[in-house]
Amino acid sequence: MIIVKTDQEIELMREAGRIVAECHALLGELVKPGVTTIEIDRLVEEKIRSRGAAPSFKGHQGFPASICTAKNDVICHGFPDSVPLKDGDVITIDIGAFYQGFHGDSGWTYTVGTVSPDIEQLMKVCHQSLLLGIEQAFAGNRIGDIGYAIDSYVQRFGYGNVRDFTGHAIGRELWEEPTVPHYGTKGSGVLLVKGMVLAIEPLLTLGDWRSYVERDGWTTRTIDRSICVQYEHTVAITDHGPQILTVL
Repeated sequence: MIIVKTDQEIELMREAGRIVAECHALLGELVKPGVTTIEIDRLVEEKIRSRGAAPSFKGHQGFPASICTAKNDVICHGFPDSVPLKDGDVITIDIGAFYQGFHGDSGWTYTVGTVSPDIEQLMKVCHQSLLLGIEQAFAGNRIGDIGYAIDSYVQRFGYGNVRDFTGHAIGRELWEEPTVPHYGTKGSGVLLVKGMVLAIEPLLTLGDWRSYVERDGWTTRTIDRSICVQYEHTVAITDHGPQILTVL
């Protein structure tokens, strides 16, 4: 069932999104060689709780941490650990905050020290594809228009566009209907209407887009161990077009 939010509910989601954005603002200084993702997880949880919110992911379907981490060839849903980050790593940190009954959700890829030009270019294209997808999130368009905008841009560079994981609507529940694939056909899929709120989150790889899940039942990697990056925002569909909620 698709749940349309009121203007008042979107304002609460905007505050949840702002809390997530504040956490990401901290990570620009935190993510560096020698730091562990366990440390980052602790600091993010402290920040979220200091704002009167709770980590969306902790305990969700049994997930053990406040952040999801995806280092190098991990696509998504990795656990924070005590392994120090090293120069040349690339890591996506996904953060969710639950505030007054509503979720905000945003993942961002960070470089650790200096990374290769190939990775820098992959990150640039992924971020731009997110922005192009967001531009299509307005009333009267369809879900397929978002995916088409993302995929048609990505394919110009020959990157893998992960299909096993999608974006999603979000609100009182972390994952709501409809799903938001990052590929699609213009004019296809669910009609977008004012009040829908979507998490749009393309995942791109330097190689094959296919994935496999490790024995922990969560951590997902690229099948060819190629690098994966991701950018995600929570976006509301309004009378004035798409509005990004996960910003300061």
